[in-house]
Amino acid sequence: MAKRRHKIHPSGIEELIWRLPLVSLMCLALAAQSAQAWQPRCPEMLGLPLRYRPETKPTLISIPSGTILPVRLNATLSSVRSKPRQVVTARIMQNVPLPNGSKIPEGSKVEGRIVEVVPGNGTQGATISVQFDKLRLSHRAIPIVTNLRAIAGYMEVYAAQTPAFGPGLGDVFRWLTTTQIGGDVVYGDGGPVTSAENADEVLGKAVDGGVLVRVRANERMGCRGKVDDNDSPQALWVFSSDACGTYGLAHVQVPHAGRTDPIGVIILASDRGNLKIQSGAGMLLRIGEDTQ
Repeated sequence: MAKRRHKIHPSGIEELIWRLPLVSLMCLALAAQSAQAWQPRCPEMLGLPLRYRPETKPTLISIPSGTILPVRLNATLSSVRSKPRQVVTARIMQNVPLPNGSKIPEGSKVEGRIVEVVPGNGTQGATISVQFDKLRLSHRAIPIVTNLRAIAGYMEVYAAQTPAFGPGLGDVFRWLTTTQIGGDVVYGDGGPVTSAENADEVLGKAVDGGVLVRVRANERMGCRGKVDDNDSPQALWVFSSDACGTYGLAHVQVPHAGRTDPIGVIILASDRGNLKIQSGAGMLLRIGEDTQ
């Protein structure tokens, strides 16, 4: 019987049957029942050569202009400690839906660098210039161009996630009403989102981890609504549909949001002494042009 086995010269899967131990045969038996289930698991489990592993190609991602990226700053920005060329990262806090049905998943990272730091002195406040130009997604670095729509201190972020009234008997915490940064009202997870000015005006809905609403213009603060006909519901996390500028950051302004030259460079300024934006601050970054 052994001699017959050595005289046979099978190819492909037959060759593997002669070589692999009992656990391999079990895996191959499962393959007969479900080839789809076998493909992602068996090559790694059995240590098969690369030629037997399924090929996967990275999915192309297209982010249209006007798309909002709701992020939380991972480290503190300080006019005293931060240095030019220092890497700055922020975490995407809610799944960001894209027109082709895909999404930028929560937990992805936006990366950039500090462009310039001007410390404050007795006569003028400090400034920090920062640029976010990469999206880290599935081990890929995708170039992006962003500008700043809104920024809020970490205490404002915390307040927006905390119901005004504690849960009563039988209440579920995530179903309680909260108020977004900027004033919109969220009626619990899965509930409607209404505007701060009119409780009857439904702007979108709450989803796990945030909200999906259409962005509204804020003429007083200089923020636009839709951009390049991109009127899709946007992931705004804890921010209102018309959130624009700074919230909960005393003496901090945004003299340059990155929409004009220098495009993509966001300048934060203090009108009094040094400037500090603590980690945990929330930001709405907006894609300025199509990104592939």
